[in-house]
Amino acid sequence: MKKLLLGIVSLLLITGIGVSASDLIIESKNQSYEESDNKIKFNGDVKVTVDDLKVVGDSADVNVTKDSKLDTATFYDKPYAFEIKKNKKREVKANILKVSLITKIIRAEGDTQSIVFEGKTPVVVINADVQEYNTNTGVMTATGTVTMKYKDIETFSNNAEITTDKKSGDLKKLVLIGNAKVKQEKNESYADKFVYEATTGNLTAYGNTTSNAVMDDGAKMVLKSNYQEYNQKRSTFNASGNVKIWYQDYYAEGPKVTLYPSANSNGKPNEAYFTGRSSITQGVRTIYADKIKMTMKPKSFDAQGNTRTVIKNIGSGNDDNVTLGL
Repeated sequence: MKKLLLGIVSLLLITGIGVSASDLIIESKNQSYEESDNKIKFNGDVKVTVDDLKVVGDSADVNVTKDSKLDTATFYDKPYAFEIKKNKKREVKANILKVSLITKIIRAEGDTQSIVFEGKTPVVVINADVQEYNTNTGVMTATGTVTMKYKDIETFSNNAEITTDKKSGDLKKLVLIGNAKVKQEKNESYADKFVYEATTGNLTAYGNTTSNAVMDDGAKMVLKSNYQEYNQKRSTFNASGNVKIWYQDYYAEGPKVTLYPSANSNGKPNEAYFTGRSSITQGVRTIYADKIKMTMKPKSFDAQGNTRTVIKNIGSGNDDNVTLGL
């Protein structure tokens, strides 16, 4: 989880693509204007330049407002937009690309893909049905089968919203909404919604949350709850609301749990502290207590406060019931 958070912090996305008060240069083989359409049309090797942003495609048109101002430039037939700053390159591909010269919003529609390169190496890849970036607010939204990939980290969701610093391009907030999934190597987390806050280092999961963590020895720990939160700075993991944990032959449940890594676990959870009336089951034995500590390695547990043990099926049949012989 810690490595996953460090990866998410590094996402730089397409925030460098912006439109400010700059000259717009359009080159093409043919240009035409029909006053009835209020559009300037461009065909054949269309090249558009605004500051560091360049767009190339086969055809485009620009809407002209009633007061003769340029409104929205629309590029057709799989255009390609890119920007290069120092050793970073950002590019966007789509079936249609729209650049509003008034609202400063860039919208990519149909099989969209955004890629951020460091040198020639792609470090971030985002695919979605639609991607839209507001250069005024620094917010990029992606909708429709959204996938993001950063090195060995992948995210999946119905929608995503990324807020960045407009000057530096650094990530401030990432929100994944709807059938959301975060995957890193063999570890996976699912939720209705994920929210990452860069300033606090918190990754929070809401609704039907499930986290699968694979330990170094290959053993899997599964945690389900209504709410989960991982704090990068403290390397702690909190879960609440109908919490359930499965680890080997242990099954524990309770209202709230906090997990801590051991010194040599590479940030993986090793100790689970349940608070509130909780229980832990191993085989036919279930222990109830006000507090339970469960350790994955070395495997152990400790129950404290009003403990109660229930052992199921200790007898089989009428002749085997436990009695005092009376």
